[in-house]
Amino acid sequence: MRSSLSNDIEVEMKTLGFARPLLVLAALAAMQLLADAPSQADRIKEFDRSGRLIVVEKPAAELQPTYNVKNQAPEKIYPVPRPPFSSDLIFPCSQCHVHMQPPNAKRRVLVEYHTDIVLHHAESQRWCTDCHNLVNRDKLRLVSGELIDFTESYRLCGQCHGDKYRDWKVGVHGKRIGNWNGDKQYLLCVHCHNPHDPKFKPLKPMPPPERPGNALH
Repeated sequence: MRSSLSNDIEVEMKTLGFARPLLVLAALAAMQLLADAPSQADRIKEFDRSGRLIVVEKPAAELQPTYNVKNQAPEKIYPVPRPPFSSDLIFPCSQCHVHMQPPNAKRRVLVEYHTDIVLHHAESQRWCTDCHNLVNRDKLRLVSGELIDFTESYRLCGQCHGDKYRDWKVGVHGKRIGNWNGDKQYLLCVHCHNPHDPKFKPLKPMPPPERPGNALH
């Protein structure tokens, strides 16, 4: 009769013989994952602050962002009227800017054109070309580099003012007209706010309404 120790040794050897192929497969899988992982640096195409497409090298840590705007589902398009300046002579912007070549992306005080615009909207962190595309002035530019029409300017505003954008989409913030349970038209942010100076100016309080019984005849 075999001893108990001999039986244990035989069982252990069989177990090791069965586990060896699994260990090999696990090692091969780990090697494949390492091969598929991004390298220490990779060449990435992106837009710079002036709207130009550039190629830069980024480390692996920056190649795996926790939130990638470009991978989100397409944004819903809301029916809006044309922006308030559409009928003015200043639009389309390209009718003047096409002759201003090369475009000047330098932060500066405007002394030739648009002198009436004074930026009071995060002016210490923002400049014209953070919102207006440098090359195509008839387009706005999102932080992802996507170019959008002025009729989608609510997407541009919503990048920083997310809570207002959320409320605007459901009709809590801003104004919309149309049927309560049907077709609606939304007013753009710029129909109420000056995009370069969006804070409302102080309003002079008006007297309360007169009660009908107190009206003078």
